[in-house]
Amino acid sequence: MSFLWNKDATLDERVLRYTAGEDHALDARLVRYDVTASLAHAEMLHATKLLVAADLAALRAALTALAEEHERGLWRIELADEDGQTALEKRLTQRIGASAGRIHLGRSRNDQVLAALRLYLLDVIGELSVRGASVAAAFDELGRREAATVLPGYTHMQQAMPSSVALWAGGYAAQVRDDIEGLRSAQRRLAQNPLGSAAGYGTPGLPIDRETTRASLGFTITQVPVTAVQLSRGKGEAQLLFEITLLLQGLGRFASDVLLFYTQEFGFVSIADGFTTGSSIMPQKRNPDVFELIRARAVTAHACLDEVLGLCAKLPSGYQRDLQLVKAPLFRGIDLALETLAIMPGAIGSLTFHPQRIRLDASIHAAEEANRLVVSEGIPFREAYRRVRDNLKR
Repeated sequence: MSFLWNKDATLDERVLRYTAGEDHALDARLVRYDVTASLAHAEMLHATKLLVAADLAALRAALTALAEEHERGLWRIELADEDGQTALEKRLTQRIGASAGRIHLGRSRNDQVLAALRLYLLDVIGELSVRGASVAAAFDELGRREAATVLPGYTHMQQAMPSSVALWAGGYAAQVRDDIEGLRSAQRRLAQNPLGSAAGYGTPGLPIDRETTRASLGFTITQVPVTAVQLSRGKGEAQLLFEITLLLQGLGRFASDVLLFYTQEFGFVSIADGFTTGSSIMPQKRNPDVFELIRARAVTAHACLDEVLGLCAKLPSGYQRDLQLVKAPLFRGIDLALETLAIMPGAIGSLTFHPQRIRLDASIHAAEEANRLVVSEGIPFREAYRRVRDNLKR
């Protein structure tokens, strides 16, 4: 087997399986970003006279072709490749020979994979934001469609004050939009160019230009000093997972409301058959599984966040192989967020409220009556509060 770090020693197969782990599968989503960053790096090497034009042209053509072929499923990263970076360089060498080795000048797999990961995460934030906006719009539409439907507003699981479907759905719409802003706030940490930091201590003796790759890749700033790059690993990832957790917790609270309203005891709402499942033993059952799993997804997101925080919490400075394990919970958290946001508009649209089944307790207007007394009689609120309370006891 051939590895980028090979020193003519034979690697025990068990060591490869243990150290490579899931990387060969996880790195599949990073290939096109790795190619983008590699092209920017090659252009920079040429601009600083560290790579001749002929080699740049060969690298550019081969990398572009490899990215397109990977997208079409014509090759994939294998366990024997160890990771996506080795897979690309191995295939580059097969295509253009020894000159493929010139692209690794001035970089390490550490800054190479981190650049690809950050480019991917910046794109993911955009996709999450777009899907989140669709969810907020679905809440808005539900509020418009059920504008005339009243609801009891609850505190401590007791009817407290009058509300409506429009007010209820509008609250969730506003929170989703706020969560989108939270997701975008994670861009600040992720939009820093790590290329040129190499294994964490720069590239002594090489006149590389980190600002060139920053501008080419669209990063906001170049991360300095180079020692800060490895120290920052896990932070942007954890921040994104934190915002994902908050978003999914909010959607979980919505699902909890729906599940309560859907019970026979409440009967406030029905769910279209296409968004319910059946029972294998009870013919009458229609189960709100989608909403139960929406509620559960926040727990998984929280676990992903905890895993990333735990992996990075006690590491010394510099690169440590522990950081490789961040990708699995990070990608899992992202995927479940994307899947949940994708199903939410349909789930929200599947709801139909039944105003005739919604009963507001007679006392639900008590706070409003106290406010009316203050306005009409000019009495202190506490006096109005006591009068309304005493009237309710009669």
